[in-house]
Amino acid sequence: MLIAATDLVALLSPSRIEALADRVRGSMPAERDRSLHQLVTTPAARVALDRLLTTWEQTAISGDVLAGILVGAAYARQQAQREISVELVWTGPTTPFVATRRTEQVLLDLIRHAQSDLFLVSFVAYDVSSVVDALNAAAARGIEIRILLETSASHGGSLSVDPIATMRSCVPSAGLYVWTDRPAPFTEGRVHAKVAVADGSTAFLTSANLTGHALEKNMEAGVVISGGHIPTGLRAHLHALIETKVIRRT
Repeated sequence: MLIAATDLVALLSPSRIEALADRVRGSMPAERDRSLHQLVTTPAARVALDRLLTTWEQTAISGDVLAGILVGAAYARQQAQREISVELVWTGPTTPFVATRRTEQVLLDLIRHAQSDLFLVSFVAYDVSSVVDALNAAAARGIEIRILLETSASHGGSLSVDPIATMRSCVPSAGLYVWTDRPAPFTEGRVHAKVAVADGSTAFLTSANLTGHALEKNMEAGVVISGGHIPTGLRAHLHALIETKVIRRT
């Protein structure tokens, strides 16, 4: 019953859930209102409602109890949404059917709204003047900035360019980190993650490198997560890599 109610609550607005709760109050499964389906408008919601009603008919739960379950599930969902949000991030061709945020927009927002610390990880970094300007502005207001990048072949990495030197000249106040001591089974490993986390409260996971093409022209996808345990865990993990000397400052 709880699973069926949760599935339905995920597909309907709180006002529709309240209307359903009003309809079932004071009734028993065998007496349920046959017009309940008029309150749902999508095929997925109708299937979820059918599943809930079928489950209800197999119990002796009163309509008052079912109404309480629905209202409680709706409230819990609203609270969870206030505490954590996940948004789709997309660079490249868009359609009018799905709302997305652009990679550059999300990254700049994350940098500009950081309150204490910021950690960025990318494979390469160059040709990103908007990001560089935002990072320097963040540093100027006292934000601690750490950046982990893949290194050039001459410094133990895999790149023909040197993103560390580029970033050092562009954002001189940032702490720059590398992963060059790679024991088995990571001997041929690369810094291929593309993530950013601010204050342990907002995390951005993306396919995009810190390059102009990635932020403006490529087809790139990611998610930005605000609240919850994932940003906190990501920040703690990155800091632990420093503390355990898996990555080192250069």
